[in-house]
Amino acid sequence: MRVELLLKDRHKGETCVLIANGPSLNRMNLDFLAHQTTIGMNKIFLGFEKFAFYPNYYVAVNPTVVRQSEESIKKLNCVKFIGNRKGSIINEDSITYEINTKAPPDSFCKDIAKGVREGGTVTYASLQIAYYLGFKRVIIIGMDHSFKFEGKPNESNRMEGADTNHFADNYFGFGQNWDNPDLKKSEKFYAIARENFERDGREILDATLDGKCKIFNKVNYREIFNT
Repeated sequence: MRVELLLKDRHKGETCVLIANGPSLNRMNLDFLAHQTTIGMNKIFLGFEKFAFYPNYYVAVNPTVVRQSEESIKKLNCVKFIGNRKGSIINEDSITYEINTKAPPDSFCKDIAKGVREGGTVTYASLQIAYYLGFKRVIIIGMDHSFKFEGKPNESNRMEGADTNHFADNYFGFGQNWDNPDLKKSEKFYAIARENFERDGREILDATLDGKCKIFNKVNYREIFNT
């Protein structure tokens, strides 16, 4: 059975937590995640034991990340959405869905069965998936929106030392390749996501601790999660 028959509006009117991978996660008390519906991204599995949570959904669209994480992704026991921009790497099964990120039809895809726009960041892809699942409110944490890197945005680089841009030093560190972030492009698409959510009576809130992104309304995670 295809994704549109199983998952569309499964969480209509509900709230979810979208967990990005910034180092600010290390400074948060994440006990509240055990009581929330969560969407994890990219190499969030490196923090499962440390943060004592397991996501309900998982998203990875960057081919470099998918290749590096193939075995770990296959082991995840949650609903997974994997991009196909450079072809299928992980086969579909009962909880694994291939999503079209090669040529999505819209800048913000409300029907993920037709495609998902990457928008320069897995977070944007995840917002489209959250919309499709029916969530009325998405609360983002760990989106520090601040990176140290050499070269131009979108260039592929090799990170020789520890990774200070993510919550784990081995996220891309110690000789792994990664693609330089493009913050301007990300902000452009974040604004599109906000516009689409708000037009339909939904909202995206940014509860990142000291996050630098200015697109979404800011909230204090301690207050919104009563922690």
